[in-house]
Amino acid sequence: MIVDERMRTYINSLDMGNTPFLDELEQNALSERVPIIRKEMQSFMKVLLAMKQPGRILEVGTAVGFSTLLMCEYGPPDLEIVTIENYQKRIPIARENFRRTGRESQITLLKGDAGEILKELDGTFDLIFMDAAKGQYIHWLPNVLRLMHRGSVLVSDNVLQEGDIIESHYLVERRNRTIYKRMREYLYELTHNPVLVTSILPLGDGVTVSVKQE
Repeated sequence: MIVDERMRTYINSLDMGNTPFLDELEQNALSERVPIIRKEMQSFMKVLLAMKQPGRILEVGTAVGFSTLLMCEYGPPDLEIVTIENYQKRIPIARENFRRTGRESQITLLKGDAGEILKELDGTFDLIFMDAAKGQYIHWLPNVLRLMHRGSVLVSDNVLQEGDIIESHYLVERRNRTIYKRMREYLYELTHNPVLVTSILPLGDGVTVSVKQE
């Protein structure tokens, strides 16, 4: 836990919720143990969308499409989203959720390995949301930077590893050490890369917000 549980519960108690469909989708995802963005992250994304008004978003990690649809709902009306998912069982569920909300024309779902797909993408995006395999963030970053223009925003979720990120390497469970090492490398790169201005926020399981300067 990064933020005191009582404080987190209080803050989330003030949340007004989403559309009925998104609320239902959230409950279904939680009951099926499908990872989706947390309540506090949802609120943050709504504010960011209102501030940035992105025309084009890239999302790495679709799952069942909850965050994709949240961005469609609270982003500008002409928003376009490209989203990438590699887990075959969730892809048809996401597509069906897009169909049910009438958002198919706004969303392009790309199936396959994000590392390979990112290499093939062209153009730039106003907002990039990273919420997939945490140990791969550092490997994806060069292509992510290529897809950003001056003023593009990169949001990376779940970067503080439930607080493990500040622990000694030897105190982290052996099976988590590779992700731990790569995430520390990723955070260092985000905060020291000369073309980025980055803030690390103790929100949810940790989030970074980076703005490209050149």
